[in-house]
Amino acid sequence: MNITAIRSDKIYRKMIKSDVEKRSDIYRNELMKPFEFKWKCIGVPLISEEEGGYDVISTSTMSGGYHPNQINEKCIIDVEKISDDLFWKACEKSIYNSLKGFEDNGIKLPTKGYIFTIMLNNPQNPMSKMTGDYCGDGGIPGYIIGTIIPNNKSLEMLPVALAHETNHNVRWQFIQWSPLVTLADMIVSEGLAENFAAHMFGEDKIGMWVKNTDKETLNSLIKPTIKANLFENDFNKLSSYLYGDEIMAIRGMKPIGMPYCGGYACGYYLIKHYLEKTGKNIFEATLISTEEILKVTEEFWD
Repeated sequence: MNITAIRSDKIYRKMIKSDVEKRSDIYRNELMKPFEFKWKCIGVPLISEEEGGYDVISTSTMSGGYHPNQINEKCIIDVEKISDDLFWKACEKSIYNSLKGFEDNGIKLPTKGYIFTIMLNNPQNPMSKMTGDYCGDGGIPGYIIGTIIPNNKSLEMLPVALAHETNHNVRWQFIQWSPLVTLADMIVSEGLAENFAAHMFGEDKIGMWVKNTDKETLNSLIKPTIKANLFENDFNKLSSYLYGDEIMAIRGMKPIGMPYCGGYACGYYLIKHYLEKTGKNIFEATLISTEEILKVTEEFWD
């Protein structure tokens, strides 16, 4: 396999040294261009046909990132925090070890080349704090992006998030994505990814999207709500069940009574139950269909 790091720290430094009006072009052409296929897959252009329209910049800022014009001298401290070669090696090692784990378990990966980068999140953006200062995106095979507000904890935990995203990267090489993806598909995918991260780094490293949910809330509120909507396939509604009211309020969505990241927590415990019941390891489970997993875990919802 071939893993290529796009060193965002070097690109950010170039942006800081450049005139403000040139920063968006540097951002698009040097940081986002290597991921152009990924953006095309989800309908996001590198540059909008309309001034200030929907493109990679607006998508990133909505998710918690900086606008290129905000990358200035004030950001240099955070840029320095993600400039350590050891940090980048730890990120690459997480992706490599995750992929190699599948190969070691006899799973031949169709995708041979992988590109990743680490992007700074804006601590003033309310979406950023909702992730515990680090997060990721790995749904399109071959492309993985980590996001971070760099501090001692997030720098340590980002490789864990990248293992989570690498699991997504592998699953969607074998499971056909459909516009009619259901809530069940999403919670199974997230549950597999977080159990995978726990396998690679230890259960004490699971994210706040699982840790912040107590068992009583899971059983009395989250599971009944998810169960009743497992086959919901309106993509605009799925995020509400996955992320919960607190995050969706920032996006202007109406509350549905879902606690913070309830869908993630439900998926984690669903897959944990599946692994314990079947005795399968997380590598082989990653390739199993949503339908089969639900079929053998019906008692989980009781």
